[in-house]
Amino acid sequence: MKHNQSAEDYLESILLLSKELDDVHQIEIARKMGVSQPAVQKAMRILKEQDYIVTDGLHICLTERGRDYAERVYHRHCTIREFLISLGVEYGVADIDACEIEHCISEKTFTAIENFVKDKN
Repeated sequence: MKHNQSAEDYLESILLLSKELDDVHQIEIARKMGVSQPAVQKAMRILKEQDYIVTDGLHICLTERGRDYAERVYHRHCTIREFLISLGVEYGVADIDACEIEHCISEKTFTAIENFVKDKN
């Protein structure tokens, strides 16, 4: 899948919700992301077509492919956030900025940031 910020944000939200809740529903995704249920419905249809999720119409689960992709996106987010915090950026700002940066940063730059964060810890 090409980098698609919206799809990546939905996958990341489903991943995080699945760690908090027994069952993930569209309403929880809508609340977490601050979007409408029709927007979630449309996104779920696309993610299902791309084999990133399965749904029985009520519950939403990541497929293995979807979980792998969501985990990679979330790893990028956490690593970039940690990097920004190490530069002195406040947590809340670093978290918001990491969400934007994670989608557009090159793999080479991300690897350099990842190595920096690993060496710092």
